Amino acid sequence: MDNIDVFDIVLVEDNPNDAELTIRALKKNNLANNLLWLEDGAEALDYFSGKGKYSGRNLSHPPKVVLLDLKLPKVSGLELLKYLKSNEHTIRIPIVVVTSSQESTDIREAYKLGVNSYVVKPVDFSQFVTAMSQLGLYWILVNKTL
Repeated sequence: MDNIDVFDIVLVEDNPNDAELTIRALKKNNLANNLLWLEDGAEALDYFSGKGKYSGRNLSHPPKVVLLDLKLPKVSGLELLKYLKSNEHTIRIPIVVVTSSQESTDIREAYKLGVNSYVVKPVDFSQFVTAMSQLGLYWILVNKTL
């Protein structure tokens, strides 16, 4: 990790298999060159707040999108989402929840907290790869941010 300040995509995912599939799908479309994978909610909180091993990080360079799992160890995805949408440095970052949870309470709470999109991970491998490719293409190439 040469520059801990600038990434297009931040993937917050504790399952290494899901992270690998997501990264593979994004690489297939040349979208994973500038990606940071954070393995739990606490590490993500440190990254976005510039603490711990990310202390001194320039907070004025937000990613283009955050792909966020909900069921994370240490700090839940919903807690992280709440932080991101209430912080002046991160409030405008598009957040896409990518989770296995189809619970209406999780969906409702995520949208209440300001998530931009809520995607349930497909169980089928090829559908998963297709979904992650489409997410990457939309949020990195089509969506316009400030």
